[in-house]
Amino acid sequence: MANEGVYYSDYLQLDKVLGAQQLESDKAGNKHAHDEMLFIIIHQTYELWFKQILFEVGSVIDIMSQPNIHDNSPDLFIANHRLKRVITITQVLIDQINILETMTALDFLDFRNMLRPASGFQSIQFKLLEAYLGLKMEHRFGKEYYISQLRPEDAETIKNAELKKPLIALVNDWLERMPFFDKQEYWPDWKADGGVHPFWKAYDAIYSESLVQGEKFNLSRFEEIMLANEKKPEWSLSPKARRAALFILMYRDYPLLQLPFQLLNVLLEIDEHLATWRYRHMNMVHRMIGTRTGTGGSTGKQYLKGALDSHYIFAEFAELTSFMIERNRLPELSSTLRKRLGFEN
Repeated sequence: MANEGVYYSDYLQLDKVLGAQQLESDKAGNKHAHDEMLFIIIHQTYELWFKQILFEVGSVIDIMSQPNIHDNSPDLFIANHRLKRVITITQVLIDQINILETMTALDFLDFRNMLRPASGFQSIQFKLLEAYLGLKMEHRFGKEYYISQLRPEDAETIKNAELKKPLIALVNDWLERMPFFDKQEYWPDWKADGGVHPFWKAYDAIYSESLVQGEKFNLSRFEEIMLANEKKPEWSLSPKARRAALFILMYRDYPLLQLPFQLLNVLLEIDEHLATWRYRHMNMVHRMIGTRTGTGGSTGKQYLKGALDSHYIFAEFAELTSFMIERNRLPELSSTLRKRLGFEN
C-alpha cells in the first residue's frame, strides 16, 4: 500500500490544539465572557513558546556540559545561534502583551473570579526556564510563596531541576578553562606563584587612573571580586571566570574572541528581554486589577515588582561593564598571544 503522506491537520494535531480552549464562562450556570477566549489562547501560546525556549536552552546546556569546547568550533556557534533564537522568541512574548491589552479591566472582570486559584504564577515551564538559566531559590522574591501554590508533583519537578547544573554555572566552568593566563609562553616573565598576574596588576593600575572622584568605590569592588582567589558561596561567577569574561569583553575584536563575546552578550540580552517582559506584565496587571490580589493569592503588582527587581540571572556579567577601560589604554599583549587570538601561525 502506497504511503499517503502526512496531512497538515494530522501532523499538527489541530483537533487537540484547537479543541483545547474550554471557557469557564461557558460552563453551566455561568454567563459567556467573550474575552476569555483571547485570555486562554494568549496563555496557551505563551506555554508553547516556553516549551520551545526550554528545548533551545536544554540543547545549549548539553553543549556547554562537554568537558572541552573549542572556541572556534561549531559547538559555540550553535550555542550562540540557539540562544539568539531564544531572544527572538522572548521579543514575541513581550509583543503578545499588546494583544492581551486589547482586553479591558471590565472585560477581565467578566470571568476573572472563575479562574481562582489558577494563576500564571503556577507556570511550571517558566519556573523550569528560570532554574535552567540559573535563578537560585534563595534569590527568588517571595520564595516562601514560590512552591506553596504548586501541586506536590510540580513542586518536586522544580526542586529536581534546581539540583542540576544551570547554564550560568556551565558558562562559569567554560570561562575558567580559558588558557591564556596559565601558559608561560604568553607571559615569559611571569611565574605561577599564586600572586596577582602581571596583566591584572597593570590593568588594575590603569583602571584606577581612569576613575573620576565619584567612581573610586569601584576600585575596591574590582579588587574584591576580580583579583580574589576564591569564589564566595553567594557568587554565581568565580573570580577566575570574571577575569576571563572581562578579558573577552575588552579584547573582543580579536577573531578568536568573537564567538565568546557573542555568547556573553546574548546572555545579557536574555536577562534584558525577560526583565522587559516582567515589566510589561507588571504594568498590565496594575492596569487590569489595580491593587487587588492576584487570582493565585499573590500581592499582584507588588509581587511582580519584587520579582522584576531581583530575578536578574546574569547580573554579574552586567557588572563587568563597570570595570572596562578605553581600548587605547588596554595593556599590550605579547606577540605570541596576539597571534593566537588572531588565528595567525
